[in-house]
Amino acid sequence: MWDDAFPSFLIGLREGLEAGLIVSILVATLVRAGAGKRLPQVWTGVLAAIALALSFGAVLTFTAASLSATAQEAFGGTLSVVAVAFVTAMVFWMRRSARSLSGEIKEKVTGALAMGSGVLVVTSFLAVGREGLETALFLWTTAQAAGESAGPLAGAGIGLVLAAGLCWGLYRRVLRINLTKFFTRTGAVLIVIAAGVLGYGLRDLQEGGVLPGSTAYAFDLGGSIDAGSWYSTLLQGVLNITPAMTWLQVAGYAGYLAVVMTLFARGVRTPAAKPSATRSAPTAAARPEPTAAAAHPEPEPAIGEAGPNSAAGEPGSASGGDRPESQPLRAAAGAAPQAAAARQEPGSQPAAGGQEPGSQPVAVAAGSRDADGRSEAGGKAGRGARRRAGWVVPVAVVAVPAVVAGLVVALARPKPGSGQTVAVSETECGKGFSAPRTGRQTFRMQNTGSKTSEVYLIDPGSNAVYGEIEGLAPGTTRSLVATVAGGTYAWRCVPTGGKAVTSRPVTVSGQGGGAKAVVPVSENDLAGPLKAYRAYVGQGLATLVAQTRALDADIEGGYLDRARGDWLTAHLTYSSLGAAYGTFEDFDQKINGRADGLPGGVADKDFAGFHRIEYGLWHGQSAEQLKAPARALADAVAGLRKAFPAQDFDPGDLPLRAHEILENTLQFELTADTDEGSGTNLATADANLAGTRELLTVLKPLLTTRAPKLLPAVDADIARLQGLLDAEHRGTVWTPVEQLDTGTRQRISGATGQLLEDLAPVPDLLEIRKSA
Repeated sequence: MWDDAFPSFLIGLREGLEAGLIVSILVATLVRAGAGKRLPQVWTGVLAAIALALSFGAVLTFTAASLSATAQEAFGGTLSVVAVAFVTAMVFWMRRSARSLSGEIKEKVTGALAMGSGVLVVTSFLAVGREGLETALFLWTTAQAAGESAGPLAGAGIGLVLAAGLCWGLYRRVLRINLTKFFTRTGAVLIVIAAGVLGYGLRDLQEGGVLPGSTAYAFDLGGSIDAGSWYSTLLQGVLNITPAMTWLQVAGYAGYLAVVMTLFARGVRTPAAKPSATRSAPTAAARPEPTAAAAHPEPEPAIGEAGPNSAAGEPGSASGGDRPESQPLRAAAGAAPQAAAARQEPGSQPAAGGQEPGSQPVAVAAGSRDADGRSEAGGKAGRGARRRAGWVVPVAVVAVPAVVAGLVVALARPKPGSGQTVAVSETECGKGFSAPRTGRQTFRMQNTGSKTSEVYLIDPGSNAVYGEIEGLAPGTTRSLVATVAGGTYAWRCVPTGGKAVTSRPVTVSGQGGGAKAVVPVSENDLAGPLKAYRAYVGQGLATLVAQTRALDADIEGGYLDRARGDWLTAHLTYSSLGAAYGTFEDFDQKINGRADGLPGGVADKDFAGFHRIEYGLWHGQSAEQLKAPARALADAVAGLRKAFPAQDFDPGDLPLRAHEILENTLQFELTADTDEGSGTNLATADANLAGTRELLTVLKPLLTTRAPKLLPAVDADIARLQGLLDAEHRGTVWTPVEQLDTGTRQRISGATGQLLEDLAPVPDLLEIRKSA
């Protein structure tokens, strides 16, 4: 979680500080100008910007959820690229504008004061809204990359809180930080993070079918790097560097980083010569604020000074004798004399040249005119009305974006049909069920009985399952969503410890694609395949006993060359029994244990079995050193053969093993992680493939009726992988994985991955369901 939080923390800190500085300058300028009554206009604009950002985030989240998997990939990839563009522009803009930010905002506030309340609201809204939208977009893309939202949201929240604290400290003169250096250093880090987001976005676009090259990997370290390790998680969470990246990802990542970082570094070095040139320019005298900002690398202390203009070198500072608020308001009036004159009402007294400087504007602001420039004589009733309706604008600026976002989400997402409440109990199932309309439907399943129940929406003719709820507790209600087409439907309820109860069937008229039904599998259905596979394992163990005894005799007699050949024969026999590993209990560690995780590694006393003997045979150990491990291996195999007939073999394990055998192959064998010197990992992969083929043979009758197109695709995958493996050995000599060229290694890993993908539906198709 926390590794995914850092990029969002940094963007929250930077964007929050950027928006917070703008708001702080707006507030400070208004307070010093004696226009504190107009602060609600600033906060209204800020509130509207926050509401817009939250609404934008909701639209991104909920509209994407309604898309297909491919469309979600394309949508996420596109927004990732857009987010990178925004972040890049923000980094360069903030680096360039940090010195003169205060002066630019003060100029905008001066103009807003002269033009009315609406302009001040718009000024604060635009100042904060851009940062809010960028933050929402970046958070969404980082959450997509991380696969979870808790880390990114927590990181962004911490960053925003810290940014708010920094801005408050700057406003109250508690903190003085060099903003130019801050934005430069965090900008460099953000460029690196943005490069990772770009790479992730390009990968999404490839998987969404927008860009080509989804299988053209520049590298694939998934087998040699533990994806769950702290360093791998940190790299993926912070920098979006994954163990496997395509050529397009690498090119985009490296190209962006090289170009943008180079331009950024040049821009950082260039401004060093600007301050003196600015001070010597003729316009410096005419515009003292930018000069002061350029002369002081820390522009924001102007926020916290007692006199707003003293830091900028303007007359009228607190040290000059004038009231701090008089000079800014006089400047505002001077900035737009025609506008001020145009708003003078009959009977009002314009400022005279002989009056005390600054006194008349303050009197006008406090007495003759209200915050909107209206006369006091005609505005008392209006002010009362505005006080009574002062909540209208803040509520509207929050409600409008929320309502618009709700409409967008509602229109973008598919609407479930009108839901039915269906009762479930031990004696009655489906009470309240009537023929639904075609399309996407939501059924509210309410357990009115006293026992927990399994609930299935079925085709009563074939018992095929359209949807299911497991473990519906008494007194609870849960929703089941299914897409209904023309056909016959019924509910089947299976209470714990009770008999299945089926509702009356209903017929739905209509066409269109419905939910794909799966014919359920019972333990009885898997009894035949399990018996056949147990016989296969039993025969394999009998062969293995003879082979390990021959290996033991080789080592006992000192025939180490012969032992190497017999070791490979025995090890491949054991590797072909992969689907039964879950039943072997502690025997597996004694027969095929690994040195990984043992305190002493390969020298640990508990390192035993095939890999212990492999290490000794290929690392020059003597027959005397290997006698004890060889005898222990032969005894363990004999013990397993004796115990296996009585061991519990869960029939539900068979569908799972079809996938898991090759998962281990991809993780361990094709990365050479289990190689202790023999270089025969490809031979082991070949044995694992043989074991998978045997398992699919016994499951074929069940798979053929449930997914007739699955087995032909799987057979083609197996043939492709088998051909790649056959090309890498001559007799008993196999090419070590480390000696494979990059292209061959990628092809073998890719073929294994494709086979895994095609085998992925097997556990769901053959899951044991109580409805059967």
